[in-house]
Amino acid sequence: MPARTPAQSQERQTFEPHLPMMPALAPSAIAPPAFPEPWDDAELHQLRDALDHTVHAGLAHLTAGLSPAAIVDAFMDWGVHLAISPGKQVELATKAARKWARLTQFGSRCAINCGSAAPCIHPLPQDRRFAEKEWSQWPYNFVQQSFLLLQQWWDNATTDIDGVTKQHQAVVEFVMRQILDMVSPSNFIATNPVVQERILETGGQNLVQGLRNFIDDWERIIRSKPPAGTELFRPGRRVAVTPGEVIYRNGLIELIQYNPTTEKVRPEPLLIVPAWIMKYYILDLSPENSLVRYLTDQGFTVFIISWKNPTAEDRDLSLDDYRRLGVMAALDAVNAVLPHRKIHAVGYCLGGTLLSIAASAMARDGDRRLATLSLLAAQADFREAGELTLFINESQLHFLEDLMRSQGYLDTRQMSGAFQLLRSNDLIWSRLIRHYLLGERTPLNDIMSWNADATRMPYRMHTDYLRQLFLNNDLAEGRFLVDGRPIAIRDIRIPIFAVGTERDHVAPWRSAFKIHLLADTDVTFLLTTGGHNAGIVADPNRTGASFQVLTRSASGHYLDPDAWIKIAPRFEGSWWPEWTRWLVSHSDEPTVPPPMGAPAQGYPPLCEAPGAYVLQA
Repeated sequence: MPARTPAQSQERQTFEPHLPMMPALAPSAIAPPAFPEPWDDAELHQLRDALDHTVHAGLAHLTAGLSPAAIVDAFMDWGVHLAISPGKQVELATKAARKWARLTQFGSRCAINCGSAAPCIHPLPQDRRFAEKEWSQWPYNFVQQSFLLLQQWWDNATTDIDGVTKQHQAVVEFVMRQILDMVSPSNFIATNPVVQERILETGGQNLVQGLRNFIDDWERIIRSKPPAGTELFRPGRRVAVTPGEVIYRNGLIELIQYNPTTEKVRPEPLLIVPAWIMKYYILDLSPENSLVRYLTDQGFTVFIISWKNPTAEDRDLSLDDYRRLGVMAALDAVNAVLPHRKIHAVGYCLGGTLLSIAASAMARDGDRRLATLSLLAAQADFREAGELTLFINESQLHFLEDLMRSQGYLDTRQMSGAFQLLRSNDLIWSRLIRHYLLGERTPLNDIMSWNADATRMPYRMHTDYLRQLFLNNDLAEGRFLVDGRPIAIRDIRIPIFAVGTERDHVAPWRSAFKIHLLADTDVTFLLTTGGHNAGIVADPNRTGASFQVLTRSASGHYLDPDAWIKIAPRFEGSWWPEWTRWLVSHSDEPTVPPPMGAPAQGYPPLCEAPGAYVLQA
């Protein structure tokens, strides 16, 4: 390198004094200045959650709580596997050609026979959309036959595809069924001969009345008022009128003790735990079909829990709070009225699931206050919980949790909408046709009015319930924790009486039947006709009901549902007398009725039944 000239050195010396003086720094200290980030990781995470939650909650309001991602996922699974199944494609193409040939032959026979011919396909037994004689006339018979063939083809197209998961297949089948139900020819004036005939008969007044019905229903929805006609069945007037007293109240329940109707009663009282998804009086409807009244007339002292209708303030109530403040608090109150008496515990629907949890924890902890356990249309194993499982997967639960988090609860309309979709023909479209196209009003009875009187579900409790029971099946598989320790139904050693109903879409009887696999005790299982509600409300004066019943001892061998239904004897009539005979066989001799409440122990009568909680909107 050449040496500097004197001039260059002088130039450097005269320039350097004008530079700012800098301290000597180590090489590692020479780095770009650190600028603070606008958010740290925790704040960014919170921002992300808030944004996702807001978007998901808004979408959930538009989709009635259904996750679009879950539905798209199901259709992708179905579509991809169908696309790589040439055998299934050939089968569907062949079936489509056959159905087209059947429809063409049907049309030809109609042309020859002046518009009438024997149908080439019949609706399913529960499908009453085309039952009127007008549907057998041309051209409406051709319209309904083509629709039924299309419906049958889509059933073939959405099922029995290798590789598709069971839940995705069920979701695709369900969604396509909803779409087909929506476009059914019975839903449109132009293709419904019954509506057309009514228009001619009334000069179109049925449509005018239908418009009035629609406006009235819309106003009721906007104002959060119950459907028309429910005012005739207000609790305490025509329903829930069995005399009794509220003897205990906390922030979650009221406990009702009913007046005795016999001179002597069985020493062991009954505590009924109803589902908190609806009001308790499904078990105390009109006097002629009230299970509570029937039990008191049979010489039992009956207590029942009436759940509070939660609000946004109750968002943090957990499933364990329902156990502690509900079942366990009620047991303490019953024991105060009848000290040292064992209790017949009865649970209906979700109340039966909660009671199973409480009874398992009591058995684990050596609490022997229960005499028997009766589970009415209740599940403990949720692997085959019917079409409700369509709405239970990780995507769907996240979506639903965002909706509930924004409100603090699951709203009654959002919840009832899911149940109505399970039977959309009966609960949605047939009513729309009757109310808005035919201009009629379906007269409400006590059970229909009760069905419209739903309750909300607290955010945390419903999340616990859906995740731990429906999604993870923790109770059946020994992972459900009470007080930090797992419980198992097999610890229950008291006799169990379980009831299933043949047409139950909420708690399918084969799912309720799994109590045989879970319990290590005597199990009497009874299968009755009817659905989830009407099958349980089976007063002895009603005709047409029947049931099958069989007991398996703790040392007996297991029978699967198909074998059980073949050998279990069938009896005509209501199942209530059979159940009361079973209760009597596990009770002591009658004695004098107990007092109403226990004021000295802090359980004084507070007010007359049905109490205040059941009246909450």
